[in-house]
Amino acid sequence: MATSDLRNAPPGTWLPARRLALWIFQPLERFLHVQAASGIVLIIATAVALAWANSPWAASYERLWRTPMRLGLGSYLVEHDLHFWINDGLMAIFFFVVGLEIRREIHQGELSVLKRAVLPVAAALGGMLFPALIYLALNPSPPERSGWGVPMATDIAFAVGALALLGNRVPAALRVLLLALAIIDDIGAILVIAVFYSSSISVAGFGLVALGIAGVLALQRFGVRSPAVYVAPGVVTWAGLLSAGVHPTIAGVLLGLLTPVHPWFGEEGFLAEARRALQDFQERATGGHDARELTGPLAQLAQARREALPPVVSLEAALHPWVAYGIMPLFAFANAGVSLGDVHLGAAGSTRLLLGVVLGLTMGKPLGIMVACFLSVKLGLAALPRGVLWRGVLVVGCVAGIGFTMAIFVAGLAFGTGQRLGVAKLAVLLGSLFSALVAMAVGKLVLRPAQAGQIAATADEAEASTEY
Repeated sequence: MATSDLRNAPPGTWLPARRLALWIFQPLERFLHVQAASGIVLIIATAVALAWANSPWAASYERLWRTPMRLGLGSYLVEHDLHFWINDGLMAIFFFVVGLEIRREIHQGELSVLKRAVLPVAAALGGMLFPALIYLALNPSPPERSGWGVPMATDIAFAVGALALLGNRVPAALRVLLLALAIIDDIGAILVIAVFYSSSISVAGFGLVALGIAGVLALQRFGVRSPAVYVAPGVVTWAGLLSAGVHPTIAGVLLGLLTPVHPWFGEEGFLAEARRALQDFQERATGGHDARELTGPLAQLAQARREALPPVVSLEAALHPWVAYGIMPLFAFANAGVSLGDVHLGAAGSTRLLLGVVLGLTMGKPLGIMVACFLSVKLGLAALPRGVLWRGVLVVGCVAGIGFTMAIFVAGLAFGTGQRLGVAKLAVLLGSLFSALVAMAVGKLVLRPAQAGQIAATADEAEASTEY
């Protein structure tokens, strides 16, 4: 614990309490900055849910998520259980962050240049098509057939965390390829949810959607930059999709794609505005002004700080910890509690359903990604990034088989409740676990540790220097 941390403590701080807080929170902060930390939190949430759902207190687990909750304004009230508000409410924020990532990638990332985008797009399409085909080959008849979208998804947090466990065996360009692939995979999952897993469509609801989006665009035209103001039209968009029969979490994606990608001040503007604010603050402070008069330059400095980065970047940075360490673990806690005693693989279609999801994730993902990448390279449409070999693409394919969050989400849409949903969730857990173990084994076997001086400093540098 650094002495300066205690010396710079806020006024009125009791030093023993300050020491205790630093002792507790400094390791926690370091933990939260570890790339695999989000995956670890998800594993803990999943393990607790499974243990609770298979304990003598399993009934209390089910009752918890069926607790009714009512939200609304005035006479307009929406009442659903806690499970709905997590899966359809909080997960809209998760999808909003996904929309921000897609918007940023289209503007300045892997999807901004056609030649850079071809390889991850091909990989993602192959990684979605092959698992779906394997599942449908084993489950050609309804109602099991509706689960074809379950093994298509890749969980970014788990996949990146698993790849990070391989350490310096993984070049930065390979991590960039996985991130781009996972983001495109998310786009595919979003389209599948919107088109195939939405209920009967009601045209009237789209009027609310149009009103919400029009509100967002109008606020942008008036130059409103405070994110809090956009919550109201966002809620209107969410409610419109819910009433229209389209899954309401898609509202998060729409709002993410509408988020501005250009900063108001930018780097140079921030420096100029900050200098003016600091000079004003110094003049007022040394001139003996009342402390309340210092709020003006401080507000000016806060605005400059907020507008130094594009909203799409600052919002993603602000929300990502809440999503990674709050919303996603809560989703896992609410959805991963499969009662193994209630899963009867002897029931009609259950074994085929289980095998369809497990094989789709463990075999379909790597096979589809490898075949799609190979064809796109051989046809001259793309080339492997500098520093990435075919064995690295194989490891990415294995890691991409970790479905988890999005796969469980789609399973809930495909099967609703009952025996088939339990089998699908169990299959997602098993398939994701097998994919992670296979990826670790294959990575240790085929990837060599990088020598000192051969490791790209950052993923951004790897992306900037990628040659095709």
